[in-house]
Amino acid sequence: MSVYLHQITTGAMLPHFKSLLDLVKAFPTDEACLLHLEALRWNGTPVSPFDPTSRVYKCAGHRYKCKNTGKYFNVKVGTIFEDTKIPLQKWFMALYIFSSHKKGISSHQLARDIDVTQKSAWFLLHRLRYAFEHPNFKATLSGTVEVDETYYGGVEGNKHESRKTPGTQGRSTKTKKPIMGAIERNGNIVAAVVEDTKTGIVQSFVESTVAEGTVVMTDEYASYRGVAKVYEHQIVRHSAKQYVDGLAHTNSIECFWSHFKRGIEGIYHWVSFEHLQAYVNEFTLRYNTRRFHTADRFNLILGNIAGRLTYNTLISHE
Repeated sequence: MSVYLHQITTGAMLPHFKSLLDLVKAFPTDEACLLHLEALRWNGTPVSPFDPTSRVYKCAGHRYKCKNTGKYFNVKVGTIFEDTKIPLQKWFMALYIFSSHKKGISSHQLARDIDVTQKSAWFLLHRLRYAFEHPNFKATLSGTVEVDETYYGGVEGNKHESRKTPGTQGRSTKTKKPIMGAIERNGNIVAAVVEDTKTGIVQSFVESTVAEGTVVMTDEYASYRGVAKVYEHQIVRHSAKQYVDGLAHTNSIECFWSHFKRGIEGIYHWVSFEHLQAYVNEFTLRYNTRRFHTADRFNLILGNIAGRLTYNTLISHE
């Protein structure tokens, strides 16, 4: 359990805010931001990022020293904020805007909002998406789960005939990237970019995401046929224009796909396959925290900032 979730359950007090103005009042300086990070990450007991077992000495200016390694650090070391030249107050504003907007925000707009370059805003947003892959939402789904696949890319309609790629209709992956998703009724969603939607990959995704014995609902796509060996499998036949059969339907996951695609098209306009999973993570976490108050979502993400994403790694094309 993260420190923040521990503080929620134990009733520890954290600054509460419900607007950008409240956020600025709660964190008027970088020092206030540092104190908040220390409360979330360490809960009063600093931990060395170089040796978690080491004794830690407090120094001036929110700096600490690891006894075992002799190295100095602050709360930003080992997080997405390490070595950043952007003030923490701008980071906090960016996180608030990014996490509270229902469909995200473009790097161009964010650059104008917090007065940084577009390149810095793009890197900042990807660092935040890196924190969006929260482990608390990786728990196995159970109860009643809808499973479906969608495809991103492959827009051929506006191309000149000489530039169109033949054979891209339906589930072809020549110019599209498939995304598998599983959503628990009234619960969370897990989604992952996959190479294709053949039986092996589909079955592997379902088995790694959904608890054995769960009621799984899908359409009639052939790759789902083996699901019945492990789960109670219910099918709706979209090819026959059947969309609900009793309690069986995939409307919840299809609504999420619609929201995801509208967000990509309306806010980001285009996403490379290289970074597609990061955008999927962004929309899944936003969906999974849909019942959170703004401040709770903000603090939950701040409590999951461990790990560093460098610019060279981001643009490495690996």
